[in-house]
Amino acid sequence: MNSSSTNSLEISIKYFTDKIDKLTYINGVSDWIDLRAASDIRLKKGEFALIPLGVAMKLPEGYEAHVVPRSSTYKNFGIIQTNSMGVIDESYCGDNDQWFMPALAMRDTVIHVNDRICQFRIMKHQPVVSFSEVKELLQPDRGGHGSTGRA
Repeated sequence: MNSSSTNSLEISIKYFTDKIDKLTYINGVSDWIDLRAASDIRLKKGEFALIPLGVAMKLPEGYEAHVVPRSSTYKNFGIIQTNSMGVIDESYCGDNDQWFMPALAMRDTVIHVNDRICQFRIMKHQPVVSFSEVKELLQPDRGGHGSTGRA
């Protein structure tokens, strides 16, 4: 699982097609990795599709992948990810466990094979937490919901 670098992880990946570019990690630019459509998808406004991403992975034990749209996805394709953020845990790693992006078309659109439509990063699982009930938190209030102001 670990490669020669102590800050690097090796992930086993299976590709379902040779029509998409291989995944790459661009060190120093972003720690999010782009995912691509593995087939052509044509959607009418209001239609839903599970867009195949052409990959399955064996994530390291104790990690999960967070899958979100790219910042340009809505502008370029007019789709939104229906679950806002996808979470894929390390148990979803079988030979047929292809990753998908659940998408809703907000306008008529066409997505072509190899179009970059979403991105992912892996995160360690949350540690076990417990809660201690208190009457007061003894911290200053920030001012309520939306209190950091407008930009």
